[in-house]
Amino acid sequence: MSDLQSIKNRFGIIGNSSALNYSLSVAMQVAATDLTVLIMGQSGVGKEAFSQIIHTLSGRKHNPFIAVNCGAIPEGTIDSELFGHEKGSFTGALDSRKGYFETVNGGTIFLDEIGEMPLGTQARLLRMLETGEYIRVGSSKVQKTDVRVIAATNKDLLELTQAGKFREDLYYRLSTVPIRVPALQERKEDIPLLFRKFCVDFSERYHSAPVQLNEEAMQLLVNYPFPGNIRELKNIAEQISVLSRDKTVTAEELRHFLPEYASRLPVLSTHRDKQDSTFSSERDILYKLFFDMKKDVTELKKMFFDIIRNPQIVQQEDFHPERLMPEHAYHQGGGETPPAALSSSRPIILPQDKIDQHEEVEESLSIADKEKELIVKALKKHRGKRKDAASDLGISERTLYRKLKEYDIAE
Repeated sequence: MSDLQSIKNRFGIIGNSSALNYSLSVAMQVAATDLTVLIMGQSGVGKEAFSQIIHTLSGRKHNPFIAVNCGAIPEGTIDSELFGHEKGSFTGALDSRKGYFETVNGGTIFLDEIGEMPLGTQARLLRMLETGEYIRVGSSKVQKTDVRVIAATNKDLLELTQAGKFREDLYYRLSTVPIRVPALQERKEDIPLLFRKFCVDFSERYHSAPVQLNEEAMQLLVNYPFPGNIRELKNIAEQISVLSRDKTVTAEELRHFLPEYASRLPVLSTHRDKQDSTFSSERDILYKLFFDMKKDVTELKKMFFDIIRNPQIVQQEDFHPERLMPEHAYHQGGGETPPAALSSSRPIILPQDKIDQHEEVEESLSIADKEKELIVKALKKHRGKRKDAASDLGISERTLYRKLKEYDIAE
């Protein structure tokens, strides 16, 4: 137990919940080995701190340690970042470059948000984990490395494997030793300790007295769900330290700092939010238009084939086209007189073999096709500038890059 407390003091980990202590004890036990570790937990629970604990307590502690966020590296460059590349292997590769697995040889690499890694890179990583071999981008020479991999994710990798977005063999290779870091909601008894520690830190930073919560306010804080976990708690503590008028905060005042209760406060909408909303609204209108058109065409088809199969209904004295046609189609000409072709007293008769050969052709209403069309238009509008096109579409440049590859769109 003393070793556990010394680790907490060394890495600034606060809390005494049983779930936290168990996760720390597993990390301490596995540190002395070279096993691959998968750290699981929600965003903001402190997964990177666990990777540093494992590296510091391992035999590799005097060798390099590097943390890589797989979700922050563009899909087209992540292979180069991890495994390196040769000069001229792609546009902009002016010199050869070592990748992280080469520069950290003998040490530990922490792959955060491993669920965001592209499938092609996952295959390269699997080979490196199994054989210690890798190949630089643009090279045919096999190189060796000795790196311990610690991965982390805030997603359910098993669900991703079932959806075909993550390799099942890589999942089982990474999760040799799984460590689950508990969410803050699962260790409520630690919330008062964490809050007081953050308030003391911020009082020293801003040269002011630390704020305190009365009993009712502390109970409100403990019962708050904290979807952002420790990161959110720290942000709230900083806001209170800076903005609270009194150093003893009541529950009523605390509600102004908790998003769940602060709906009455003005919300500042970012430019990106407006773009997303506009793009989504225009897309919804476009889809509705397509489905309305489909409905009208289906009705017209039904009407036409009813006439073909029963030519007797087309008689001058009791043929009323407005009963068969969609209302807006009948009035499209602006007048009340039915089109001449439909008001004719002559029956419309087609050969029976033509009727039998009829096949309904369902027009394409694929969302993917429409999305591809919008992307092409945005690129054309901005003369191929991905950044401007992505901004216009209301998506990130990385997402746009992935869509270009997915739909095979030439820039």
